[in-house]
Amino acid sequence: MKIRLAAAVAPLALAIFATPAFAQDEESGPITVSGSAALVSDYRFRGVSMTDKEMAVQAGVTVAHESGFYVGTWGSNLAGWGTFAGSNMELDVIGGYKKDMGGVTVDVGLTWYMYPGGLDNTDFAEPYVKVSGTAGPASVLVGVAYAPKQEALGKWYKNGTTAGTGVYDNPGAKADNVYIWGDVSSAIPDTGLTVKGHLGYTKGGNDGLGPQGTSISPTGEYVDWLVGADYALGNVTLGVAYVDTNLSPREYNYLTPNFSSTKDGSNIAGSRVVVSATVAF
Repeated sequence: MKIRLAAAVAPLALAIFATPAFAQDEESGPITVSGSAALVSDYRFRGVSMTDKEMAVQAGVTVAHESGFYVGTWGSNLAGWGTFAGSNMELDVIGGYKKDMGGVTVDVGLTWYMYPGGLDNTDFAEPYVKVSGTAGPASVLVGVAYAPKQEALGKWYKNGTTAGTGVYDNPGAKADNVYIWGDVSSAIPDTGLTVKGHLGYTKGGNDGLGPQGTSISPTGEYVDWLVGADYALGNVTLGVAYVDTNLSPREYNYLTPNFSSTKDGSNIAGSRVVVSATVAF
């Protein structure tokens, strides 16, 4: 499961880490199709690496109607903490309704997080509401995603030690999770450069490990953030961002070895510079 969106599901500052990055729209009557493909140095979802601090290939497409309704899908490879004993892939299905209300855009929808080949109880649904607009030269987005109680979010293992036994402490447990975030960006005139920032807060009912030994909210509560910049070259966007969380070893040690790199045991939620290249189509 994602520890974490989709994000769900495509907030501005998370586009290169955890959620779909959609391309410029191509008008075709009442239907608009947009999409993109990206290569990122690390897939960070809500600040935590879903690819064992290694590269990821990601792609997404959205079909929108002029009425405001849209559907889309997005996928990425996974490794380490992000895997679910399946094909090591995340495939999200997204649907919602977006409406411009006098300069303020309201977006209401749902993301279904799927992990093909894995157990069914690792998939979960997360409704979201996003409100976006402008403040002077800046674009601003505020969002709330709430996943109601589901098995994928439950505390099946109390800690990493019991997860190592392969015997669940509380099989079938359910929990919910809320993610609140804000994104801001501003284009620098005549440069092709856009600076951006993100701040997110995760609060969930699982301070242990769920099915397959992961959790959408490791430690039950934490904060993530990023600062970065994008540079547009036609349909190609190059990005760089500094990503971090407030999770310390003292707070997540009880989740080890699950919540650490499989290569060297290092922190998968620590500070990191992530670079990306995204092609719009």
